[in-house]
Amino acid sequence: MSRAFVCDDQYDSADDEAPEIKMPIPPGSRNYLTPQGAARLADELRTLETEERPRLAAEIDRMGKSGGQASPESLSNARRAMGRIDRRIEYLSRMASIAETVEPPAEGFDRIKFGASATVADEKGKESTWRIVGVDEADPGHGLIGWTSPMARALIGKKPGDEAVAKIPDGERLYRVVSVR
Repeated sequence: MSRAFVCDDQYDSADDEAPEIKMPIPPGSRNYLTPQGAARLADELRTLETEERPRLAAEIDRMGKSGGQASPESLSNARRAMGRIDRRIEYLSRMASIAETVEPPAEGFDRIKFGASATVADEKGKESTWRIVGVDEADPGHGLIGWTSPMARALIGKKPGDEAVAKIPDGERLYRVVSVR
């Protein structure tokens, strides 16, 4: 069938149907965040709700009133972008509703806990430093691992001198905790 005989609104609404948002934390858990992570989550949500979404809504409205000057493809792309923004707002709102900011202890860390940075040595003595953060803050390339990750689960509760076995996709790895801060 030719696209000329198909209602574009029908396709746009089908594109809007997306699977339910999967939460990256265990059911019933809180969304633990460092103070910095909580601030970033709130800032992103505020920006999307008060700046990005209204700007895009106005653009879509302008395209719709342009009397056919806007291409159907650009209008469809803008609507898809709006759908992505709406999904991100929904995700961030749900994560914010179960968020719990975890302040670092005033006396520092004596063992590895949420928010702590730990330097560990692998079996060959190679050292790496990981900070345990919220799932939305995780960036392993920058040494930030989510508290639900296998590495974090292996390290939580350990103190300097302890050994931890992390079950990662490559298999099990043994680490020795060098320091905690």
